[in-house]
Amino acid sequence: MKTNLPAEPNAFVGRERDAADLGRLLESMRAVTLCGAGGIGKTRLALHVAHAVLDAPPADGADDGGVWFVELADVRPDGTTEPVARRVAAALDVAEEDGRPLTETLAGALRAPAVLLVLDNCEHVVEECAKLTGLLLARCPRLRILATSREPLRMAGENVWRVPPLEPDEAVRLFLERARAARPGFAPSGAVYEVTRALDGMPLAVELAAARVRVLSAEQIARRLADRFRLLSAGDRTAPARQRTLRAAIDWSHELLDGPERVLLRRLSVFSGWTLEQAEHVCAGPAPPGGAALPADDVLDTLTALVDKSLVTVTGETGGEVRFRLLDSIREYAAERLADAGEEAAFRGRHRDAVLAAAERDGRVALGVEPAPWADRVALFHRYDTELGNVRAALTWSLDHGDIAEGLRLCTALRAFWIARGRVAEWADRTDRFLSAGRDLDPRVLGPALAGRAQLAVGGRDFAHAARRAGEALALCREAGDDFMTATALITGAECLARAGRFADAAACLDEADALVRGPGREWTRAYACAARGYLLIRESRLREARERLDTAASVMREIGHLWGASHAMIGLGRLAELRGDPDSARGNYAAVLPILAEIGARPELARALAGLGRVALAQGDLPSARASLARSLALSRSSGIRLDVARALDAFAELVACEGDARGAVTLAGAASALREATGREPGTGARRERVLEPIRRRIGEPLVAQYWGEGRAMPADDAVARALRGPGTVPPPRRPVPGGAAEAVPAPVTPPSTLTAREREIARLVSRGLSNRGIADELVISPATAARHVTNILTKLGFSSRAQIAAWAVDNVPAEGS
Repeated sequence: MKTNLPAEPNAFVGRERDAADLGRLLESMRAVTLCGAGGIGKTRLALHVAHAVLDAPPADGADDGGVWFVELADVRPDGTTEPVARRVAAALDVAEEDGRPLTETLAGALRAPAVLLVLDNCEHVVEECAKLTGLLLARCPRLRILATSREPLRMAGENVWRVPPLEPDEAVRLFLERARAARPGFAPSGAVYEVTRALDGMPLAVELAAARVRVLSAEQIARRLADRFRLLSAGDRTAPARQRTLRAAIDWSHELLDGPERVLLRRLSVFSGWTLEQAEHVCAGPAPPGGAALPADDVLDTLTALVDKSLVTVTGETGGEVRFRLLDSIREYAAERLADAGEEAAFRGRHRDAVLAAAERDGRVALGVEPAPWADRVALFHRYDTELGNVRAALTWSLDHGDIAEGLRLCTALRAFWIARGRVAEWADRTDRFLSAGRDLDPRVLGPALAGRAQLAVGGRDFAHAARRAGEALALCREAGDDFMTATALITGAECLARAGRFADAAACLDEADALVRGPGREWTRAYACAARGYLLIRESRLREARERLDTAASVMREIGHLWGASHAMIGLGRLAELRGDPDSARGNYAAVLPILAEIGARPELARALAGLGRVALAQGDLPSARASLARSLALSRSSGIRLDVARALDAFAELVACEGDARGAVTLAGAASALREATGREPGTGARRERVLEPIRRRIGEPLVAQYWGEGRAMPADDAVARALRGPGTVPPPRRPVPGGAAEAVPAPVTPPSTLTAREREIARLVSRGLSNRGIADELVISPATAARHVTNILTKLGFSSRAQIAAWAVDNVPAEGS
């Protein structure tokens, strides 16, 4: 076959599927344009496809005209098709005829043979290419054209193929292939993935980075990518100048832009991703002194042009709006242009202000301050998955430039999103940075920020920190006259006091919060306080009243379209049903919240609901169902990074594994849970369900082995403990207790575990074993029935039991009778 195709310079890596699909497309379509940013690999892909066409056997009877490659990068446009036509004619060795237009001569030469014409780098002569190819395709029925350009030719019959960045595994393969060519024996490491990810899978950038392994390790390259244009500047000397460095590749695209396109491109660098509305709001309007004007009405067409020229990427649709982004290398280049134009401060400030305004509006909707249907709230939660980069950028700009009040307002506005998603650690840290720099701020900013920080601490199960921050917030919010945030601080403080056993103080806080939110428009806060009261009443063993409060909270939350808030109350109802010995009701409440919480990705509460389902299944002896629910709960807790939740999940797994017959695994997981609790700064645990787990194991295998396995668990890293729990039911037979002389004791002596109950609780447990009611216990001990009920609830909680009968059975073996 006739051709002038240059040989492929090296092994073609990745995009095998794209190449195959393009080959098939060219069998049925006559004009295909590969579009993409500079350095994305358009030419390399076109060359590989052209070679595949060249190597394919010709169709029967075909007048084979060959495959021809036409390089247009250095063609100078003059507004006509002549310069492009001359380059095509030269490649095909077609001579010009006196008195006849060259396009006519080309059409005549290409009328009969089956030719594939590859037109490379059409972007700077795109109109001329469109006219010429349109004319040739109309007159030459067997001609096919494969073009590469940073924007479509926009001619009839054109099929535009957007060349995307390499997939992550393809980018790694390309890096390794080129790195081993530069330094034989190069060994891969995790830094290779880091490098290719940072370079967005852009082939030119990956190849330039791989060439640096002659003198740098992959780890060194990763560290130097902050200055990527300097690092990626030593390309192949035989390549065209625009492909020798990453900057040159992007410069080539930038030089082809008109004035408004350059202005918009540099201003878009303030975003990590955006919608048209965001671009119009931030990038248009009045410019700083000496800056260029960009009317808002022009943004749509200018943005479309940047998409067409492959400098802006369409990433998909979220919430009914198309979103866009810049590849990281292009964004860094554009950011340099923004700074050079003297516009950085103005437009990064505009970006931060836009993010803040949206966050405060959306935060009010998320917390029920402003009415909205549940579907709208769900959309907001998902919106902030895509807006995360913009929020981080706005916070970084605010902190770096001393805009502490704005940063704290942003942290406060979005706390509901971070708590729901279990992203507490990062956002608590960001909030703390602003708090440490802004202790003298206006109480109207600082008070709500401290209250929001307290809520983040509750979300992370750090109740001591939450109590301190709520206390600091309270006086400031009162001073500012902010009833909503004052009530928020009071409710958060009450939650912390309840966990500390200070029930009267917690009730007083809730009473004050109730008084502040009696007016219209405060339904969410009233329901929030009502749910907190329900949880407090559970701790006080006032189960009937607790149920009334939790039912009311769930009902109000549903009425205002806030199903996340309703779920919080329903999880309390599930726990209440467990304590009342009503597994069907418990299961129903826990199961009902799962689709709601999954809809907004509320990982921590989803984990707690699943843990409840697991406990119910375990109590009923349904071990497969228990394992399924507890495994999902543990995985979610681990992904949220809330260590106390992980510890609780490991405790639940210890009981499950014990029921499955793996004594060693049960003790090991219990030990790991204890150590993890201590690592969070808490006590190793009261035993809760743990005492019930360990006691029969001590009886069966003896204290020495239990102590050994307990030590193994306490020394086990949390990730290893999680992996151990998720491994599946074990088949290890229960070991036998060693005795002096090396023999195994056939029937180990019972070992009574050290109890976590107080002396009073042990006394009440003994009375329960005698069959006394709360009233009978009160009469026996000369206390109130409510106090007796509270003690019984504490015993149930500490021992992990769900009924008085379980307490009675336990007390027979573990609480000595009076006088013994």
